[in-house]
Amino acid sequence: MTHGHVAYGLQSQYGLDIGPDLVAAWERGLRTPTGREVTALAGVLWCSPAELLLAARTLREHRTAHGLGADDMARRVGLGLDAYLRMEEAGRWRGNDRQTAALVAELGLSPAQFITAAGREEELAELLRSAVTTRWQAYVRPLTKLLPGGRAALPNTLEDVLLRLHADYQSRMVATLGWGGGVGDAGDGAAGREFLESIVQRFWERAEATRQA
Repeated sequence: MTHGHVAYGLQSQYGLDIGPDLVAAWERGLRTPTGREVTALAGVLWCSPAELLLAARTLREHRTAHGLGADDMARRVGLGLDAYLRMEEAGRWRGNDRQTAALVAELGLSPAQFITAAGREEELAELLRSAVTTRWQAYVRPLTKLLPGGRAALPNTLEDVLLRLHADYQSRMVATLGWGGGVGDAGDGAAGREFLESIVQRFWERAEATRQA
């Protein structure tokens, strides 16, 4: 199908005022379709919205991939539509524990997917950086509060993950010391900087490895 064919289908079948240039921009990743446009595009292309959102990251993308309207999603998690839409548009989830549990269940989110969609990835990164550069034990509770479902998100693994990440980071820092060098700042050295920059990915990889062990 050409861009013109897709645009015609969106106009004739769904009443959307969309031209071939916008379809081309979607294809190149220069523009992002709204939830309604993704649903219509899936209809025109004879596929599911999920197939167009293979790597959903935002709340809106996850909701759209499940074929849910914003009003339906808000009702299912126990929020008013306006309150839900504000969170979705801001990219920051602020629901309580019960609403968070409902969101995770409705969208089938893993802990990692929830953290990203809820806009908590940088907060997680900051906690993890502090944990590996200081006393990791002090960050078990803050991390538990950040994760969906608390300790249940990573049962029997959180302490082990933090301990191993701390040991990995400290071993890298020790390896960078010269005979006359000192410890210096926690982020000194290319190895230390690279480790801290990828700390979130390392956390989830370590959590998965610990879970399967």
